[in-house]
Amino acid sequence: MEVWGLTDPGLVRAQNQDYYLTMRLSKTALACVVCDGMGGAKSGNVASKLAAEVFFDELKRSYRPELEPDRICNLLNTAVTIANTAVYENSLLSPDMNGMGTTLVAAVLTGKRACFANVGDSRAYLLNGDGVKRITVDHSLVELMVQRGELTQEQAKSYPGKNFITRAVGTEPTIECDTFTQDLKSGDCILLCTDGLTNQLADQELLFEVVHGVHKSDCCRRLINIARDRGAPDNVTAVLIAC
Repeated sequence: MEVWGLTDPGLVRAQNQDYYLTMRLSKTALACVVCDGMGGAKSGNVASKLAAEVFFDELKRSYRPELEPDRICNLLNTAVTIANTAVYENSLLSPDMNGMGTTLVAAVLTGKRACFANVGDSRAYLLNGDGVKRITVDHSLVELMVQRGELTQEQAKSYPGKNFITRAVGTEPTIECDTFTQDLKSGDCILLCTDGLTNQLADQELLFEVVHGVHKSDCCRRLINIARDRGAPDNVTAVLIAC
């Protein structure tokens, strides 16, 4: 497995509140996490960095190569819970930090299986020659409205409240995250990204750049450049894993 990542502040925001980390857990296991902070100029970047680092500390402490996928999902859930507590408790220390939070999407890839966790609207995708599959489900107002049949997917793209998320790490003393598993085969790619990317590129455009682009190593830069060419009003982060 190979991994590449890149983050960019975009063209409007002065500060980049996105944060990502990648780490080898063992010779055959790779972990990645992407966070998109919120809570104002003084705290969004604190929330995303703190959540990612605490999350990874727990993975490093508890991961064992013999863990089965369901145990890895439990580990991811525990790591999210610990990250949530860290961000929430820090938010109480100063008025500048009050209300800060972050999205979180993470993956642990072990040979032929990947396990995912997500809170918020940062996403994980599976991309290969068969097409593109969104693995995670957004915790957002528009996602709920689409599920209830109140909006179509096309309407959701321009809905005024599309950036309102219904779950975030650190905004409440407790957290609920979703976990997923996905079988992998040679040639599969996993993309983790923030909404600064997915608000600017359609799923089929992500597929084209990831699967049909000339060099995987340049893919994150190509994706971010497209977002910037379209105005990039938000921070943009992409992490790509090639199996």
